[in-house]
Amino acid sequence: MTVRKNTLFIVFSFLVFALFVADLVSGPVKVSLAEIAGVLAGNGGDTVNARIIIDIRLVKAIVAVIAGAALSVSGLQMQTLFQNPLAGPSVLGVTSGASLGAALFIIGLPVAGGISPVLSSFGIAGAAWLGAAAVMAVIVAVSRRIKDIMVILILGMMFSSGVSAIVQVLQYASSESALKSFVIWTMGALGDVTYTQLALLAPVFLAGMVLAVAAVKPLNLLLLGENYARTMGLNVRRSRTMIFLSTTLLSGSVTAFCGPIGFIGLAVPHVARYIFSSSDHRVLVPATVLVGAAAMLVCDLISKTMNFPINTITSLLGIPIVIWVVVRNKNIFR
Repeated sequence: MTVRKNTLFIVFSFLVFALFVADLVSGPVKVSLAEIAGVLAGNGGDTVNARIIIDIRLVKAIVAVIAGAALSVSGLQMQTLFQNPLAGPSVLGVTSGASLGAALFIIGLPVAGGISPVLSSFGIAGAAWLGAAAVMAVIVAVSRRIKDIMVILILGMMFSSGVSAIVQVLQYASSESALKSFVIWTMGALGDVTYTQLALLAPVFLAGMVLAVAAVKPLNLLLLGENYARTMGLNVRRSRTMIFLSTTLLSGSVTAFCGPIGFIGLAVPHVARYIFSSSDHRVLVPATVLVGAAAMLVCDLISKTMNFPINTITSLLGIPIVIWVVVRNKNIFR
């Protein structure tokens, strides 16, 4: 690794730390850096500000880091696997599956008269995760029977559209209050995650990241296509399954706990490639983690300042990057 890349890793590590601290400081209640340091060191007592820092801002900042890293790495894996610069974490329908699970919980239970107390106690996050896992199971089963990766891409997109249609039917049949709750969920939120939920989200995120690191070599071989990877001795089907599982654990979990968050997974991998000037996934995976965490922390800071949903901010910042990618790759103006 060159000196320039090492320097960039150090710079982005400090940037993520600085943004993390800024996220703890920012908010309607003013808290000083000294007070934050004291609370984190265990000297804050049981004051109101201490509870705000520990119970609200700290968990939200941690979730922002996890969500940014998870969605960005998911997008990187999908773009490499499908050889498509506009592929993202939602391309397999995992996000739509999570939305269907959430819709069935928020909208379906009231429509059915709330006859399932077991599901009711499971929560929106659990229902969304079950929806994402169900889609993952279908995609893995399909990928084991179909060799052409582009066919899998098309099937994933069609499956995603079909699931979205079912969600629309549920919305149409829902009550006003249930529909409002679901729409609010689709706007995304980093602050709704509790410490209990974080204790579930963090291990799943780490498991997904371990698989992503294990997939670095297969991803590098897949850069030149699956035929080349096969000639180099790569078990393509096994590698696909590992990558699909990693993507589902990462993006599916974030969607389940935070709602659908757009454009981070699509835009950040391109930013990381541009900044680090590399297509080697040994560089890109950690680079994407850092850039994604920084991007989500910036979005959260802007969201706090403007009092907008997080999905609105990620879309407004991500759309120009996607347009730049399309123009740059298609040479529209040449």
